[in-house]
Amino acid sequence: MVEVLFYHLTRGSVESVLPGLLERSLARGWRAVVRSTLPERVAALDAHLWTYADASFLPHGAPGAPFPERQPVWLTAGEEMPNAPDVLFLIDGAPVRPAEVAGLARAVVIFDGADAAAVARAREDWRAVCDAGLTAVYWAQEDGRWREKARAGGALSPRAEGRAD
Repeated sequence: MVEVLFYHLTRGSVESVLPGLLERSLARGWRAVVRSTLPERVAALDAHLWTYADASFLPHGAPGAPFPERQPVWLTAGEEMPNAPDVLFLIDGAPVRPAEVAGLARAVVIFDGADAAAVARAREDWRAVCDAGLTAVYWAQEDGRWREKARAGGALSPRAEGRAD
């Protein structure tokens, strides 16, 4: 069953966190879609993922790129998922649609903890995920690390400290 992970940003930005999460997804052999609500964010991420590190890049495509079905990572401000992803990353308030994510291995909501509207949206999404009977896991940045703070039933898991992947 799908896990919906909620990443509460307190120290970093989407641009600093997303490449590592995408790298771990690709290392698992997963395909990913990154969905924003902002076309300008898609354009910025498109450039960023080619240059975020001197020694590496993340192969990806965005609307207008050829062969979207072959892309390991697809960036969009729309609803398309042409590469049959295993994981869907939702940023900039892109909503979780439980029926859409139910067939995936994972969905990841990344939200800015300093933005009250983003926090409110994440809470709405958490409720929708729980109401749909899906597993919701809340991760927060603390002391430079990700810590699991809650699961859909409110119980902490044995992995409550360490890396969130």
